[in-house]
Amino acid sequence: MSDTPIRLATRASRLALWQTEHVASLLNQAGLPTEIVPMQTTGDQVLDRSLAKIGAKGVFTEELEESLRRGDTHLAIHSAKDVQSSIPPDLELLAFLEREQVNDVVISFKEDFDIAKPGIVLGTSSTRRRALLRRFYPQATTAEARGNLQTRLRKLEEGQYDALVLAYAGVHRMGYDGLIRHVLPTDQFVPPVGQGSIAVESSRFLDSSLKERIVKALDHPATHRCLLAERAFLRTMEGGCSIPSFALATLSDAGDITLHGGLISLSGEEYIDFTQTAPIAQAEGLGMAVAEYVLGHGGTAILASIREQRGDL
Repeated sequence: MSDTPIRLATRASRLALWQTEHVASLLNQAGLPTEIVPMQTTGDQVLDRSLAKIGAKGVFTEELEESLRRGDTHLAIHSAKDVQSSIPPDLELLAFLEREQVNDVVISFKEDFDIAKPGIVLGTSSTRRRALLRRFYPQATTAEARGNLQTRLRKLEEGQYDALVLAYAGVHRMGYDGLIRHVLPTDQFVPPVGQGSIAVESSRFLDSSLKERIVKALDHPATHRCLLAERAFLRTMEGGCSIPSFALATLSDAGDITLHGGLISLSGEEYIDFTQTAPIAQAEGLGMAVAEYVLGHGGTAILASIREQRGDL
């Protein structure tokens, strides 16, 4: 296999290609040649509806996963936050790359932009961000902002929004740090599961020795442990990627893992969160425990209300 390129399935956006080129570079350094295979996903093609309204799970991953099943590609490269909570049994997440800074940020072409100013319009495609903005910045109006980063920036430049709320990781990777006007604190704007990391998926039937080389070249064990906890939280919540849930795991020097997870209503009025610490070996159990607490202390009712309001989950 060492002479045969590892074919990397990716979305065709500039950010997705940057992430895949980064993965390819690490594999090349480990002596593994690569070939990048860009493709369009449902989430890239359907831009006239919100992600929640599209309804399908894996709107940014399904086409990539099908290419793994067909054997057309060997690895699928995803933003970890886009990966659905449950992976099909014939596929597996091999590696999570070292995580970038996890914050949400506010970007604007206006150097004096003030997020506290009444009447501003903030663009976002995230149900979680919209709900958190309603809670912490109720004077602002939110507007749907679908499309890749360059499309959203064009809409921002056209004046459709005063600012965009995005993940720092994507803004930084695309070189737009100079547009950042506010870094939102993670104690209020807790990120979604996986934000800031790149996930690498394969077929379970990929050659085992090749898998070992891929994991050695790409996987960041501390990030992987954190995402095991966060993804167990999301899986237990059973809400999918389009509900306004959030979870952030962090490691201590003592070898413990702490998870802050929760759920917010669409209006931003109801907010349930919980923080718990456990030994690092119990990462997945920790994720389940935090989710069960949130569900048992009002989260189940919030999810039922969201389903009733949207009628599409």
